[in-house]
Amino acid sequence: MKKYLLVILVSVVVFSLSLNGQVKLKIGHINSQELLAAMPASDSAQKKLEIIAADHELVLEEMSVEFNKKFEAYRTAMEAGTLSDLARATKEAELEDMQNRIATFEQTAQQDIQQKRVELFTPVQETALNAVNEVAEENGFTYILDTGIGAVVYTSPDSENILPLVKVKLGLQ
Repeated sequence: MKKYLLVILVSVVVFSLSLNGQVKLKIGHINSQELLAAMPASDSAQKKLEIIAADHELVLEEMSVEFNKKFEAYRTAMEAGTLSDLARATKEAELEDMQNRIATFEQTAQQDIQQKRVELFTPVQETALNAVNEVAEENGFTYILDTGIGAVVYTSPDSENILPLVKVKLGLQ
């Protein structure tokens, strides 16, 4: 409810200011996802992230293969009835420990990938944001709306798409 009241209040203020001629709004829009996709640094960051993920996947696969071999040996020994109670308990504890290590590795790997994603993409996003800000200042825009994140439900024909200007600023065209 408060959100709607705030939107209505801001709309009334902007509308009344524009009627009085005190504020001239120049609104632009950009699809940030399209901009990021066009940046070579984004491709490079994605490839590095894929290599890291593949390395983690390989280690996880090796751990799983080792676990499956030990489990199969345990199951075979259980079916043959060749394990004493002590040997059975030891093997079960070993298998449980391996399962826990696999789960811990998987969770840690996901966290590492997320951290690397932030580390690799933050500079790319900052470069894009800086270029958007420079284009907005150079061209006298009051607001730039990002249509790439789904926050804008309507773009007026009076709103200018600044993506081409930002691409020129970044040397992408």
